[in-house]
Amino acid sequence: MLKQIIFISICVLFALVIESGAMKPIIIVHGGAGDISESRIQGKFDGVKVAVRAGYEKLMNGGNALDSVEAAVVSMELDENFNAGYGSVLNLNGEVEMEASIMWGQDLNSGAVTLIKEFQHPISIARKVLTDTPHSFLGGNGAKLFALEKGFQQVPPESLISESAKEALNDFLNKGDDQRTEIGKKDEGGVGTVGAVAIDADGHIAVATSTGGINGKMVGRIGDTPLIGGGTYADDNVGGISTTGHGESILKYCLAHTIIKLMEGGLDADTATRQAVIGMTARLNNTAGAITLSKNGDVGIHFSSKRMAWAYVKNDKVYYGIEHDQTLEEPL
Repeated sequence: MLKQIIFISICVLFALVIESGAMKPIIIVHGGAGDISESRIQGKFDGVKVAVRAGYEKLMNGGNALDSVEAAVVSMELDENFNAGYGSVLNLNGEVEMEASIMWGQDLNSGAVTLIKEFQHPISIARKVLTDTPHSFLGGNGAKLFALEKGFQQVPPESLISESAKEALNDFLNKGDDQRTEIGKKDEGGVGTVGAVAIDADGHIAVATSTGGINGKMVGRIGDTPLIGGGTYADDNVGGISTTGHGESILKYCLAHTIIKLMEGGLDADTATRQAVIGMTARLNNTAGAITLSKNGDVGIHFSSKRMAWAYVKNDKVYYGIEHDQTLEEPL
């Protein structure tokens, strides 16, 4: 009898050790960094909270980190409060040209697309590049042909254009505003690039980032978002990062990969994120923001712009913010 009790006790203890060692899924999202006005804060809050819950639901229902980040970004590509999918900013010809990337930290596989004009969800096309091709990056007409081959439905390009995007371009053209940031119309705070980073129960990390780019950009301009190491990076051995802000500066500084290398060198997620964003702004005199998860689920958030909308789910609570040194929370 005593032996049975000891055996059962050992089994229970072993199970508790295994359970405590398991990775608890976590997801963090951002809705863009920039001069976000007071009038747009609530829309940003609502959008990032809906997105982070959509991603977390995937994790809780057996989905992996790729499923989670795709779901979160798809949610924001439908929301005109963000510069991705519907509501993307316009180029000088008044057209939407979108781009996105997604990365899987287990094997460093990635998928990216650029110059997307006739599809609602560039992030989903990017994921198909990751899973269904030997390549990492497709652009322009090739990306369009691939999307059609995979069954993505074309939409009229004008259906992706919001009134605020039209106003932002008109403002740029009429005023000659040279502040071509990711956020759209300068006076109204505009909209922002979106991104998500998740860790699933198996400890695998995925990152997704999607954008319409910079308001008033030249036709054919490609920014940091689809570039692995600039807008997106994931490595199960280190962590995952999604960035937002001034695209040309982010790609020159390789912001996402810079954060990864700082973490690899021993810095925690928050310190690495803060140090890299501050370093980029000091070197290139433009602003950015980033969200980071370490392989252990530690969170890093920093931005050198006026505001950046973000949210994450951890320990059954939703944490969110948009101002510097602000963290709000609510029940999941």
